[in-house]
Amino acid sequence: MLKLGPATLVAAAFIGPGTVVTASVAGASFGYALVWALAFAIVATMILQEMSARVGVVTQRGLGENLRTVIERPSLRLPFYILVIAAVVIGNAAYQGGNLTGASIGAEGLLGTHSFSFNLWAMVIGVIAVIVLWQGKYKTVERTLIGLVMLMSVAFLITFFLTRPDWLALVRGFVPRIPDGGALTMMALIGTTIVPYALFLHADSARERWQHTETKQALREARADIATSIPIGGLITLAILSTSASAFFVHQLTIQGPADLAQSIEPVFGRFAGMLMGAGLFAAGISSAITAPLASAYALTGILGWSRELNGKGFRAVWLGIILIGVTLSSLEIRPLTLILFAQVTNGLLLPLIALFLLLAVNHRAMGQYRNNRNQNLLGFIVFLFACLLCARTLWFAFN
Repeated sequence: MLKLGPATLVAAAFIGPGTVVTASVAGASFGYALVWALAFAIVATMILQEMSARVGVVTQRGLGENLRTVIERPSLRLPFYILVIAAVVIGNAAYQGGNLTGASIGAEGLLGTHSFSFNLWAMVIGVIAVIVLWQGKYKTVERTLIGLVMLMSVAFLITFFLTRPDWLALVRGFVPRIPDGGALTMMALIGTTIVPYALFLHADSARERWQHTETKQALREARADIATSIPIGGLITLAILSTSASAFFVHQLTIQGPADLAQSIEPVFGRFAGMLMGAGLFAAGISSAITAPLASAYALTGILGWSRELNGKGFRAVWLGIILIGVTLSSLEIRPLTLILFAQVTNGLLLPLIALFLLLAVNHRAMGQYRNNRNQNLLGFIVFLFACLLCARTLWFAFN
């Protein structure tokens, strides 16, 4: 029987507007040539998320709390705390703006535009996120996000099959190669899949889910959950990439934004094309709009030693602040793609830092017999090196 759990929150986190945009550009510009990069990103995500879930299950503490234990020197704690808080909380505030902007594009595709001077749909979606999180129940959050992931699966996988992908080219895409001009897109595709804040989210959600379960059984269930949920997220991204490749790359057309994806299924669905892609983008945006504030609250309360209860005052104050900042950013006169891409830049800068902290936590003595073995550390180090390359690429792109 298929049982989805905390890893579904991770899938919901990385299948956001940034992923839709990046996968669309990858497919439109390079066809199926970068499918292998997506496959690598999914494997790398599974490696890091397994470590994160293991930390949460074994220690029954979130990643933020474990990092307080890892940094033992008092002189290093303050700058360390400031660095992580700035990275996760401020980065997620920017990310939230992109999430709400992307979800707004989807809502407009479904229900039409509005004449207000502010982003009405961002406010509506922000209110939905507040309602879900205000319940203060992990099960409510998990079930909501599972439903949104299933909606994305239906919307994007239908487009995948109806646009008749080139199956041979798709299979060939798993052979690693970087097409001319494809290096930046390759790194972007990896960076939009391996989401730094999802590591905080997974550790705490795994702790919540398996706090009364024997450790070995909990780890078996957590790994089975990862092996199911993360590949589902990868399949959704592959469907978006393939849809774009079939509609744009084959016909040598360019793509300007996620709304252009409707053109890819217009010959099949006619006027319903915009509605179908709108539903997928709306689900992608709102799922990330829930997970980003939640992860920020887990990270900040864990580092500061506050209550991690979902209905705690401090916990609510953090995620509510992130949502308000996101709504404000999405309502400013900023081009939607600019905001979404800016969120992806912050993502690339955060990843090496958070990956390094995770490796320190999973090798700490508090993990006992469940610390990383040599092979796990080797795999983690390889992912960390790719994260550093992604960070370097992001800095080069930003200053050149």
